[in-house]
Amino acid sequence: MRGVVFDGKQAQVVDDLEVREPGPGEVLVAIAAAGLCHSDLSVLDGTIPFPPPVVLGHEGAGVVEAVGAGVTHVAPGDHVSLSTLANCGACADCDRGRPTMCRKAIGMPGQPFSRGGKPLFQFASNSAFAERTIVKAVQAVKIPDDIPLTSAALIGCGVLTGVGAVLNRARVDHGDSVLVIGTGGIGLNVIQGARIAGARTIVAVDANPAKEAVARQFGATHFIDASVRADSSPGSPPDSSAAVREVLPTGADHAFECVGNVKLIRQAVDLLDRHGQAILLGVPGFKEEASFTVSSMYLDKTIMGCRYGSSRPQRDIALYAELYRQGRLLLDELVTEVYPVEDFAKAVDDARHGRVARGVLTF
Repeated sequence: MRGVVFDGKQAQVVDDLEVREPGPGEVLVAIAAAGLCHSDLSVLDGTIPFPPPVVLGHEGAGVVEAVGAGVTHVAPGDHVSLSTLANCGACADCDRGRPTMCRKAIGMPGQPFSRGGKPLFQFASNSAFAERTIVKAVQAVKIPDDIPLTSAALIGCGVLTGVGAVLNRARVDHGDSVLVIGTGGIGLNVIQGARIAGARTIVAVDANPAKEAVARQFGATHFIDASVRADSSPGSPPDSSAAVREVLPTGADHAFECVGNVKLIRQAVDLLDRHGQAILLGVPGFKEEASFTVSSMYLDKTIMGCRYGSSRPQRDIALYAELYRQGRLLLDELVTEVYPVEDFAKAVDDARHGRVARGVLTF
């Protein structure tokens, strides 16, 4: 079967992958569509270290082909959206409704794939860039058959992360003000999460002015073109603080950094109102450090990390699927381009150059 394999130096589309049959508590899924997320790109450029060889992809949807012993909530023929969260369901964190904190879901990649008799790792317990993949039962969430799988694929990462960060982690309330730095796939979902939550003012900031239209479509009330701001030092990302202050003179109740740049993290913290909170969604290099003025934090400000939207996938994916059917959550509009898997290199180039909100690979 076809799939995208990264050998530690380059990624290539191969046609000789094999995947084992599902064991107890596992599901075999025929992937129909998979979104190309920046986390995949971060494996390619080394920002996210991951052992090769690995089958990439982690944002997918498809049709259940077979189930292992003990799996009862999905059956062959069901349409499913896949999460990356292979949590155990039995530890203290899972029991408290915090599956993103499950230690058994982090750092223990399996090897359900093989090629030429040699095992390959699975990325994010998912590997959606393959015609078929094996996931734990808890990762397969049944969705209505009338949701296009090219759109449903995006729920399992970008939507869970962005919308979940707003609703689950930040708990944005009616009338709040929200600042979103970076309007890629995650940022757009933060924007629409803030709209769904009832935020009064949603300020989007991006260095690409072409993103204004889609940011407003998803719910931004204001858009700031960071590329025209001259108040930044050479080599630093544009500082749009003055422009943000024109809209939010006292600062934002919630500031989401969706780029992964430590200087932009500092901007997010500096632009908080009293009792504001900065939520970090972008992923800088693993050894990078950010700074902030300590004295400013005594105004009840908070800096918050957020893993995978603090989500509970079996609950949240079903919720977001229903919000989509009600017309409240945008999914089709996230899909900028659809590529056959053979055009993986073009999809990567488009994503790296910001030409797409989300590119989707199909099989």
